[in-house]
Amino acid sequence: MSAPILDVKGLEAWYGPARALRGVDFEVEDGGVTAVLGANGAGKTTILRALSGLIRRSGDIRFRGRPIGALATEDVARLGVAHVPDGRGTFTDLTVEENLRLGAYVRSDRQGVREDFDRVFGFFPRLKERRRQQAGTLSGGEQQMLAIARALLMRPHLLMLDEPSFGLAPLVVAEIFRVLGEINRNEGVSLLIVEQNASLALDLADRAVLIETGRVALSGPSQAIRADDAVRRAYLGY
Repeated sequence: MSAPILDVKGLEAWYGPARALRGVDFEVEDGGVTAVLGANGAGKTTILRALSGLIRRSGDIRFRGRPIGALATEDVARLGVAHVPDGRGTFTDLTVEENLRLGAYVRSDRQGVREDFDRVFGFFPRLKERRRQQAGTLSGGEQQMLAIARALLMRPHLLMLDEPSFGLAPLVVAEIFRVLGEINRNEGVSLLIVEQNASLALDLADRAVLIETGRVALSGPSQAIRADDAVRRAYLGY
């Protein structure tokens, strides 16, 4: 088995003096999909913020074997880690195209950027139709598509997504998860997905981590977690 693209051991994180994560261990396989599941307030979003360097954290965080726990947020991004945050992070006063160009700000390969515009418009044709439209006028689903597309303009090796289904209509969610599966299968982009919809996330993921009050309650292959009735009732709510 190849080395994981992301290997996390003993991750702890704080909001001010309050410790939100307590010794979290997990990994994302290179080319794999790991889902982080748990109740509201369990610490799922905090994991992504800690990995991106947005909050104070400690522990051994390795990206392709390289320690990144001391890196600033922009340096983590430059390594090829893209973070689609909760709330989508859309720049509402800018157009769709301007938002996408921000995603490519670290790149100097203009031809590659042009090709990637075509690539993300292929994933999300509605964005192409609205490329000159102000992002704040988009629907919630379109804004989520834009947030993912902007992250893809970075050409990431690891894409981290925080609640990509939140507040969206089922048909839109199905389309977004179809595209995420395609990105993973066809382009080899590894995914780390925080998601409330456990059934949806387990369909996409090959591994899952269940978080409870800042700790890992259970982790393992997604199929095994899905097949365990006691686990589903206790942790997944279905």
